[in-house]
Amino acid sequence: LICARILNRGWRFGVLTGGAVAICGASAAMAIAAVLPQNEKSESNLTFTVMGVTILSTFAMIVYPIVAKLSGLGDVDAGLFLGATIHDVAQVVGAGYTMSEATGDIATVVKLLRVALLGPLIFALSLVISWADLRSNHDSSKPPILPFFVLCFLVLVAFNSALDIPQVVLDLATGASRGMLIAAIAAVGMKTSIKELAQVSGQAIVLIVAESAFLAAGFLLILLVSL
Repeated sequence: LICARILNRGWRFGVLTGGAVAICGASAAMAIAAVLPQNEKSESNLTFTVMGVTILSTFAMIVYPIVAKLSGLGDVDAGLFLGATIHDVAQVVGAGYTMSEATGDIATVVKLLRVALLGPLIFALSLVISWADLRSNHDSSKPPILPFFVLCFLVLVAFNSALDIPQVVLDLATGASRGMLIAAIAAVGMKTSIKELAQVSGQAIVLIVAESAFLAAGFLLILLVSL
């Protein structure tokens, strides 16, 4: 939010990119966009954010393991670093298991802990937006306090945690979720034109790169100080 203000970007864009970088990349971006108040730039901002975090995640998958090795991080610390700083789950898994099985396991667990914060974030964001609307007597339509997709997310997490679900069911559900995510990203792309996307300024690129660099450099510094 602070960087978005410095770069003359709206608070919506700061929340959107910050949440996508902090939690789980493209899927977090689409979830956050669903509860943010809409304006004429909402679709192009979402498309840019999805593209940005995907590109940066791919870059991180290649570069961050090299950074971890050059920094002298062991398997555990490398797993913490990769899991805490790469945006998308698939790239975390790819980066972690290229180093070692232990690093991959730890990176995956840390990343899933970040993903678990999506529900609380959406809930808190909905509360803040609703409170702001009440303060401003804004009567336009707005999302419910807890959107339906967040309820589904929490229910599925609870089922998977409490029940011994057969592996074949988990595999089918995982494949279905990947297909739905691809369909959602495709739908976002179809709703946004290249002309609209080109209107996203260089300040937007600076913002999402700065957020990613802050996350990576800050966490790496914490690990190196604790060694």
